[in-house]
Amino acid sequence: MIKRILMAVAVAAALAGPGTAVAVTDAEMRELREQVEQLKREYERRIDALERRLKQAEGTAGKAEAAASRAQATAVGAEAAASSAGARPAGENAFNPAVSLILNGVLANLSQDPARHQITGFAPTGGEVGPGNRGLSLAETELAFSANIDPNFRGTLIAALGPDDTVAVEEGYIQGIGLSHGLGIKAGRFLANAGYVNEIHPHAWDFVDAPLANKVFLGKQLADDGVQLKWVAPTETFVELGAEIGRGRAFPGTNRDKNGAGAANLFARLGGDIGASTAWRLGLSHLRTRAQNRSYDDLDSTGTQVNNSFSGASRLWVLDGVLKWAPNGNPGYNNFKLQGEYFRRREDGTLTYDTAAASLGTQSDIYSSSQSGWYAQGVYQFMPRWRAGYRYDRLNSGTAKLGLVDSGALTAADFPVYAAHQTTRNTLMLDFNPSEFSRLRLQLASDKSRLGATDKQVFLQYIMSLGAHGAHKF
Repeated sequence: MIKRILMAVAVAAALAGPGTAVAVTDAEMRELREQVEQLKREYERRIDALERRLKQAEGTAGKAEAAASRAQATAVGAEAAASSAGARPAGENAFNPAVSLILNGVLANLSQDPARHQITGFAPTGGEVGPGNRGLSLAETELAFSANIDPNFRGTLIAALGPDDTVAVEEGYIQGIGLSHGLGIKAGRFLANAGYVNEIHPHAWDFVDAPLANKVFLGKQLADDGVQLKWVAPTETFVELGAEIGRGRAFPGTNRDKNGAGAANLFARLGGDIGASTAWRLGLSHLRTRAQNRSYDDLDSTGTQVNNSFSGASRLWVLDGVLKWAPNGNPGYNNFKLQGEYFRRREDGTLTYDTAAASLGTQSDIYSSSQSGWYAQGVYQFMPRWRAGYRYDRLNSGTAKLGLVDSGALTAADFPVYAAHQTTRNTLMLDFNPSEFSRLRLQLASDKSRLGATDKQVFLQYIMSLGAHGAHKF
């Protein structure tokens, strides 16, 4: 048909053109024009018919798609109903949680006996403040499970397997997802947003152990049972505000039998970029809690080991800062991270001496102290897979006010743990990262935590990650 149209058009054009060599009559011209018009009308009718068929086909496809969507929704509803009824849904493996295992081992060489380790000027926290055991040991191993529960919630459980064959819940919480207006909510047991290092899991630290300030003010790492609410502002500069209320079960608080909250923490963070290569973040947090009979052991003036306890209020401020640099934002070959934190704590309450009446008899009086500490560290990746770092720690124990000493009932020699002392530690680190799942580290430290003694420390560490593991925090 198309060939016929083209032929007729060509003939008409040839006959109508000037200078034609063929003579035609008017009747023949009219007949040719009528044939061309007829062909044009027939061609237009066929186009209209094809367009109608196309619209019908599109309508049929739309109905089929809608029907398929309804069928899929029905199937999902049926599967959910079967699941709630205890039936085994066909796609059950789609709901398996992500599982990860962090293996951590340490070889430690310590010049001072770790069993006598003490951070002079600070009462032992009950946390892991010491350098660990001499020789080979399996450090804390982490087993984590996480998955979306439904479109509204996500669940996470992280278990800490200790070197002493203990198992503890490090974190176990639900988290709201898909919330609007920059809001986030978390409930359960989680690492508190008190400073920078506290909310980072040990396997992601840049050194084998925590800074001294984290040990004496947060018992190495504070995780509490409670609720967290935070908000990220819709601004170009990163602005995050948050609040946490918790049970106050761990140092610097104690687990108390009471209704309501036993601890509260407020935090704020600012961050942004400086050009294409540098990013920064500043944070400020304030933790308030109370301790009831928070006990520790000490040697009094007679050489007798006695148990003392503190009851009262504890208020902690933490200021932290982080600066990260990578050429054009690409950390693959070179990058540098500078971070530091400053801690200041005020405690007021009652100190009870010799709770078991093992020496000079149980006595109580007022206690107050204002103590501070800080650290600064830098870690530089000087070539792919190799990093080197240095950290400096410093603590100021301040001067504790002991009512039992001021009244003359006892002497300062009965409380040697509260002797005034400025603690320092210098640490060097070198690590090799064969992949993003493995790390080998050498660490050297000169630790002057104990009055009159320097602990020369050498650590060799491996950290291996198995399974699915999420990205680390900034």
